[in-house]
Amino acid sequence: MVAAPADMASPVPVTARAQRLVRWLPAAVAVLVVVLYVVFKNTAVLPHDDDASLFRGLNDARDWVDENRNTSPFFLYFINYLRLGVAELFTLFQTALTGLGWPGLVGVAAGLGWLAGGWRIAVVSVAGFAGLGVLGLWDASVDTLALTLSAVLLSLIIGIPIGVLAGRSPSVRRVVSPVLDVMQIMPTFSYLSPIVLLFLIGPASATIATMIYAIPPAIRITALAIERVSPTVVEASESLGATRWQTMRKVRLPMALNTIALGVNQTIAAALSMVPLVALIAAPGLGVDLIRALARVNVGAALVPGIGIVLIAIVLDRITRSAAVSRARSRIVSWTGFAVLVVAGVALTPVLAPEFPEQWQIQIVRPINDVVSWIEGHWYGFTGFLNDTVAYGLLNPLQDLLTSAPWWLITLAVLAFAWRISGLRAGLIAAGCLVLIAALSLWEHSMETLTIVVVAAVITILAGAALGIGAARSRWFAAVLRPVLDAAQTMPSFSYLLPAVALFGNGRFTAIIASLIYAVPVVARLVEDGLRAVPGTVLEAARSAGSTDRQLLWKVQLPMARSSLLLAANQGIVMTLAMVVIGALVGAGALGYDVVAGISQQEDYGKGLAAGVALVLLGIMLDRITQGASGRLNPEKKRIA
Repeated sequence: MVAAPADMASPVPVTARAQRLVRWLPAAVAVLVVVLYVVFKNTAVLPHDDDASLFRGLNDARDWVDENRNTSPFFLYFINYLRLGVAELFTLFQTALTGLGWPGLVGVAAGLGWLAGGWRIAVVSVAGFAGLGVLGLWDASVDTLALTLSAVLLSLIIGIPIGVLAGRSPSVRRVVSPVLDVMQIMPTFSYLSPIVLLFLIGPASATIATMIYAIPPAIRITALAIERVSPTVVEASESLGATRWQTMRKVRLPMALNTIALGVNQTIAAALSMVPLVALIAAPGLGVDLIRALARVNVGAALVPGIGIVLIAIVLDRITRSAAVSRARSRIVSWTGFAVLVVAGVALTPVLAPEFPEQWQIQIVRPINDVVSWIEGHWYGFTGFLNDTVAYGLLNPLQDLLTSAPWWLITLAVLAFAWRISGLRAGLIAAGCLVLIAALSLWEHSMETLTIVVVAAVITILAGAALGIGAARSRWFAAVLRPVLDAAQTMPSFSYLLPAVALFGNGRFTAIIASLIYAVPVVARLVEDGLRAVPGTVLEAARSAGSTDRQLLWKVQLPMARSSLLLAANQGIVMTLAMVVIGALVGAGALGYDVVAGISQQEDYGKGLAAGVALVLLGIMLDRITQGASGRLNPEKKRIA
């Protein structure tokens, strides 16, 4: 037997050596980053400058817009007419809803509930809208409802046609998808400044801002609905001689109607979540009461309008969800009931008076504040300890690290990390975002914001994962947890700030607690769904092999639910960023404060606008890193696949 030549036997040890190098490469890069940090600490740190030339240039651009608003053709014949048209739409809804009076509006809500889902939904609608009056929120609720309906109508008028095009054309979908990604990643604070610059403050700018936030679900769900229509049915229609327009109008749209109705539901939910935020740009409604209560640190006064927004959300959610479900009901009975309830409500308006009676109202602000005072007095030791532990143990060290490291080193470290986790493209996008942030003269404040986001995201993901695992492993725990998560998702994000302020005072930790409440429900649900989706046959096979419950979780369920877990992390980070920015109103500072200052103080407009862009860049960076990770497998899993 002839021995193999040496050069033929060499590939095996070379391959093993290469595998060892790849395995140790991340550790080597981490060591290199640490060494570079020690050597170059406190150099090229880009300290914050409130008088940066970019900010002055943006202020000059704003001044030019103000000076030419009534002379430039762009404003005279487009922007101004658009602003006036949107304002007229809001006024139309506001006048119509106010003119109905409270009995008429309750009757219309009951009629729509009957038409959509029968007597149960009608009762929910009556109870929800009557509750607004009982809480003393009627007038503000009408303004909020007018703003929501205006924004939703515009979102559907624009979003549904775009969704239909995206569902029919892959090229349109490729163009629309990244735009929608950016719109959904973008913290809502980011586009308030440019909208105010173009449309001034007031209902028009508030409606447009709400529309921008609410339109992505309308487009995405409509596109999905059109795309899912059975190709067999479409081919049958075309084979009978129907044109594309006839097929769309008589086949695709009717078959996609129920799913599109769910898109309407999600659009309404998104619009309602913007109501408190647009109060910062002079939008009327319940958000005004929330902002005032926030300024006074009055938990009860903030919770009541928050409950009002929840009641509106519940009524509109139940009506639109019921409308999206096909039911075998008599059209005559449905429309007759609708007409009777609407006519009865309108007829009662002159009898009961348009304004909700004051004697029917209840006051719950003081009892809520009494409970909060008791909690403050009895829990101060624990809350103070928790606040200090997170601040001195996590926030301060991480912030010192990020603000004392050279900007180029952090950029290279993020590039390497993103490359390892999500691929080269994600790494280049993440690094490019940091380079642009440096160019915006907002590096230090961006690192401060990133510090809060990272700490909040870690706490949120851990808490959400624990709740999701518990819900997936226990039916009764899931049943108890579900209504709590529903309430946390329905409440306006601003409402979370006041209890956090009452417990922990103004500061960064308050924003973290608020973001925890805001983002944990989504993380918990995604983790639970991912674990429940693991096939039962796999679990039975693992149990038959002698696996314990702990081994079953760590060795089977969690690895198989990897994509859901990564999606949960992605959504947790993006939602945390959005809430941490809102936390600027309670002392979180950094980029969120810059944006708020830019809206409220004329001399800080340029800084606020640049800060909004920096927030978008941070969101894109974090989203690309975490979203790309779900599409990658480690080398061992690739080999097995």
